Amino acid sequence: MAQNEPRYYLVYDLETTPRLYDSFSESQQEYIVRGANTEEERIKKLGEMALSPLTGKIICIGLQLMETLEDGSYILKKKKAFAVDELKQEPQLKQLESGAECELMSEKEIIKNFWSIFQKEDYRNVHLITFNGRNFDAPFLMLRSAILNIKPTRNLMTGTKFTYPLHTDLLDELTYFNPGPYGATKRFNFDFYTREFGITSPKSAGIDGSKVSEFYNEGKILEIAEYCLRDVKATWELFLKWKEFLRW
Repeated sequence: MAQNEPRYYLVYDLETTPRLYDSFSESQQEYIVRGANTEEERIKKLGEMALSPLTGKIICIGLQLMETLEDGSYILKKKKAFAVDELKQEPQLKQLESGAECELMSEKEIIKNFWSIFQKEDYRNVHLITFNGRNFDAPFLMLRSAILNIKPTRNLMTGTKFTYPLHTDLLDELTYFNPGPYGATKRFNFDFYTREFGITSPKSAGIDGSKVSEFYNEGKILEIAEYCLRDVKATWELFLKWKEFLRW
């Protein structure tokens, strides 16, 4: 194993959806749709509720745990999804078509299961890998946890914008921490990066992030879990590309 190479990597990804608009107070409802002058603009703002932990909720977390071997290669230790089924009184384990496990439970239990990883001795210093995790997944998890009265077991937002420990955000790395609308460090979506680097896009099976809420409302939570785990797999493969050719 190379010097300073982490023993364990944890690749993770969230899927979120808006909470019920009617569950908010009148003043909150007014704030959510403030500035919408047409029905189209209102619908757009309601859809954007999924992007904030104050108006959205986590419906799936996909995880892939990798171990570094002495020769520098990696083995898959675990691959699993935790997905929401608020009607279940007890967690229920399902096997997805891909062969991976998916455990159905409440949003609160999903989040607790995520934080429990860092309480295990071997994984206290596990290195996290995400795509846009520093801007979305990490703060969403931290704030959503607090809203649900859950104490995080690791500060996912420690460090600075340009230097943060035990986490590789591939979007930051591939834009050299300077994402913009044009130029050499222009920001592209995950689908674009995967296809350009020769990786199978998670969208290839007919679902992407824009359809998650639609699938959730149709009760297709296992399909969402499969998509989330494809995202995780592609994120790991993109990390390997970055590590081989761009990490110094």
